[in-house]
Amino acid sequence: MPPLIRLAHDAFAQVDDRFTFVSDDEPAPVGDIIVTLARYLREGDGLVGDTRQVGVRVETDQSVEDLAYDLSRIPVVELSFAKFRDGRPYTSARLLRERLGYRGEVRAVGDVLREQAQFMVRCGFDAFVPADGSSADQWATAARRFRHVYQRAADAHPPAFDERATLAAEGGAGDGHAL
Repeated sequence: MPPLIRLAHDAFAQVDDRFTFVSDDEPAPVGDIIVTLARYLREGDGLVGDTRQVGVRVETDQSVEDLAYDLSRIPVVELSFAKFRDGRPYTSARLLRERLGYRGEVRAVGDVLREQAQFMVRCGFDAFVPADGSSADQWATAARRFRHVYQRAADAHPPAFDERATLAAEGGAGDGHAL
């Protein structure tokens, strides 16, 4: 099973995954599970119980907005990258965080590569199943590769123009790095 890397309090760590993905044609085992969006919409009330938590996997051609009314009871939303070139899961992550106010885990699965780390974090992902076998340390290095960003995102990291304005207001004091 590939490693699960989780971001918490600005630290990346490899953790055990307590969730098991269950395909549509499998019976639900005991314990915490992740099911497809279609199955959740069909059977969600019957799957959620006192002893189990249920997460949902959303494919690139599906809408996270279908979960809007149930997000408070869903601990994990997995966004599937069918191909690393497909950017729709980034949009879904931002919708979950910014428009729908989701505070649970947003997990990237599928064709997830280390080179995408910073972009995923900026869009609101906080858990990753890297397809390239990356370690938590490698993932952290990739996510922090660039100090400056040039637009606002779900991570609330201040863009370079805000940093410049702050430096100008302080009389040009800075750390010696050009912005």
